[in-house]
Amino acid sequence: MKKKVAIIGTQGVPARYGGFESLVENLLENAFDGVEYTVFCSSKDIKCGSAKQPAAYKGARLKYVGLHANGAQSIFYDLLSMLRCLHGYDTLLVLGVSGCLFLPLVRLFLSRKTKLVINIDGLEHKRDKWNKLARWILLTSEKMAVRYADTVISDNQAITDYVVATYGPLGEDALVTIAYGGDHVFREVSQARQREILKAYGLQPGGYAFSVCRIEPENNCHVTLEAFARAAEAESEAARPIFPLLLVGNWHHSEWARELRERFQGVRGVLMADAVYDLDVLYTLRSNAAVYVHGHSAGGTNPSLVEAMFFGRPILAFDVPYNRETTFGKAFYFQDAESLMAGIANLSTDVREASAAGAELERLAKEHYRWADIAAHYEKIY
Repeated sequence: MKKKVAIIGTQGVPARYGGFESLVENLLENAFDGVEYTVFCSSKDIKCGSAKQPAAYKGARLKYVGLHANGAQSIFYDLLSMLRCLHGYDTLLVLGVSGCLFLPLVRLFLSRKTKLVINIDGLEHKRDKWNKLARWILLTSEKMAVRYADTVISDNQAITDYVVATYGPLGEDALVTIAYGGDHVFREVSQARQREILKAYGLQPGGYAFSVCRIEPENNCHVTLEAFARAAEAESEAARPIFPLLLVGNWHHSEWARELRERFQGVRGVLMADAVYDLDVLYTLRSNAAVYVHGHSAGGTNPSLVEAMFFGRPILAFDVPYNRETTFGKAFYFQDAESLMAGIANLSTDVREASAAGAELERLAKEHYRWADIAAHYEKIY
């Protein structure tokens, strides 16, 4: 008989963006015959226009909840999803801790035969963007997740170490580390189409640095922009980068993001573009870059960093344990604008070192971040 697994905590599928949404998409894509998935989706977030919302996708059944999957509503979105799974499932796979605040209640009614597996994500309560109440809720939810789950999944060894240090050893098979995959990034895009895309952005193959992220302070967009702008204006010719930076993100979502864009608009050494949802365009911009810049300072294994490793380019990553773990210490790391400028100058002048670093990151990505292996690891837990 097939294992019946319900997935809770995402906007749903088909995935447009988001680490957990991409995880679900690829779990379905790589599912074995012995697993039958049901995915809970937000009817508020998954828009189908005038078409009826699909009942199935990639072999999985889809069920809808009439709340948003993010923000304050996520707590009740997750709770309602879990209450609809009290019976009839072998495993509940909960992605994120938002609804875990109510796990003591859910556990009272959940079938004893049902295994509860929770991916606790990237220590949400430590993110600067949350106020004190939100942090308390997220921390309490994390505590409930660790206490009531049969298996806790972390996506990064640094988070696994945090869980053990904070809550003590959880016992054999009760805490496992499973990263994200990244081999889904490859696409068939003709050379003519790639030249057309690069021309639209005013770029040359191998002639720019690339970064894509949410425009938030914790992703150090301001540091990245300042470093490339200062490097471009350096008096010494040797200190100037041979490439500008293209930073792609959601520049309109906050006052901070809008002010940052206005501050650096037209500044030499930096280019800024709105978020990209066309996968052909995103593939082209990534695959033709000289170097990838990753400024994320919070969370665990960041999907965009894993994906970047598959392109075989050197990576300049913000120096936090999560990023070092993800890249196995083989990237170049920065902590501020000055150290990023030094990294830019080094990669601009030492082409051989840059090429070797990129090749090693690609090798590690193919060894550790393949979706088929990651899906198999999840299914072993079920």
